[in-house]
Amino acid sequence: MRDPNALITTEQLAEILNDPTLRIYDCTTSTVPPPPGIDAPYVAVSGRPAFEQAHIQGADYLDIQAEFSDNATPLRFMLADLPTLEAAFSRHGLAPGSKIVLYSANTMWMSTRFWWMLRSLGVDAAVLDGGFDKWRAENRQTESGPPKGYPQTTFRAAPRPGLFTDRPGFFTDRHGVLAAMAAPNTVIVNALNDELFRGSAPSRYGRPGRIPGSVQVSAATLIDPATKTFTTLADAQAKFESQGVTPDKHVVCYCGGGISANIDLFLLHQLGYDNLTLYDASMGEWARDPTLPIETG
Repeated sequence: MRDPNALITTEQLAEILNDPTLRIYDCTTSTVPPPPGIDAPYVAVSGRPAFEQAHIQGADYLDIQAEFSDNATPLRFMLADLPTLEAAFSRHGLAPGSKIVLYSANTMWMSTRFWWMLRSLGVDAAVLDGGFDKWRAENRQTESGPPKGYPQTTFRAAPRPGLFTDRPGFFTDRHGVLAAMAAPNTVIVNALNDELFRGSAPSRYGRPGRIPGSVQVSAATLIDPATKTFTTLADAQAKFESQGVTPDKHVVCYCGGGISANIDLFLLHQLGYDNLTLYDASMGEWARDPTLPIETG
């Protein structure tokens, strides 16, 4: 494992709950079908009500759509600008020297999305393996009520290369993907399920299908369904290499809305891949733009 500090078990977290430098963040947000008349792939639903019913002791709640995304676009979960991100993380007490633990319920998609976001900003954090589901399954301590929060800070990001610039890096847009399609030694990875990848049924994102030339490593296959934890690195490596995804290549990952693909990115990072990029808008943008090519079958 390349970075053991990027992953924390429920046992390890339970041992450090009283550490004053610990910052635990519940990142849960769900997606549900839109109501009639709403032209969108899904609606983002805050996890705060569920958080107030039960959460890990001391945790704060991060609302990705309300606080950390660009709300000027109809696309959900698009990365906000740097001042917005710095102000939001400041409100939630992010500070140098903190031990940051991220978790989410139902899936680890949202916690890995915040991990990728923070990593791009120059901040190291840990994802709770198995998330809140594993924590509760083990009957570990929880509490209820609104988030108490952490003392406000003045967070200043140290963006790693490629963020908020025109250079390839952590996040890219459709123009970067079009360039990647023609670039040598580059592979584009689709993290969606078989039906959405092959375009064998109508898609909630728009035109069915995938970005031409992309390969599939479904995020769902990288999670153990029984424990909700990550699969082994050996299994992940075999799945990626079977699709021609090797460490010497520039890897661009995408999904439906820039969330589940972060499972792929997390495991690729742990396998030692260095040149990784997320197509933030993913199929939520690509499938609805008739000027962009699409592939089925």
